[in-house]
Amino acid sequence: MQGLYFQDQVFSNLNHLKLGEYESCKFINCDFSEFDFSKFEFMDCSFINCNLSLISSYKTLFRDANFVECKMLGIHFNDCQNVGLSFRFTNCLLNHSIFYNLKIRKTIFNSCQLQECDFSECDLKDSSFQSCELFNAQFDKTNLEACDFRNAINYTIDPEINKIKNAKFSLNGLEGLLGKYQIQMNNEIVSHQIF
Repeated sequence: MQGLYFQDQVFSNLNHLKLGEYESCKFINCDFSEFDFSKFEFMDCSFINCNLSLISSYKTLFRDANFVECKMLGIHFNDCQNVGLSFRFTNCLLNHSIFYNLKIRKTIFNSCQLQECDFSECDLKDSSFQSCELFNAQFDKTNLEACDFRNAINYTIDPEINKIKNAKFSLNGLEGLLGKYQIQMNNEIVSHQIF
């Protein structure tokens, strides 16, 4: 790629970067909202307490990227380079972001807001949504096999159009799986029938 190469550097309190390849770098308290990250490459980088809302991500590479306490509203992750795309999110605000048709198995979403995110046709096998808020998130033809939703809330997942084999759900989350059937459930009865 064209651009500069940076390794093992810390960038803090910035609102722009030079086009380049960033490896094992940390970005702390940066406000990159609406910045054009097209064709940037981030490998094994950490973003801590950064604002990345509405960034342009055309052909951006995020490989083993770690996002902690970041504001990331409305990002089109589906525009990123999909080869090698991998990341982890902790305490991030990701509402209205798009993950359409991505293969991002084993992705960790920990204590994140994922309201109205689009996971349609996404391969999320073995991913974790621990303590995540998924109000109006879209799951349509999504591979959710072996995903962990046990502490997630407000999700709606149709088992007829999504793959959910070996996925983990709590009893409190049954409504998110069975809501379309308008079944009335008593938790005590359900718990004895299922386990």
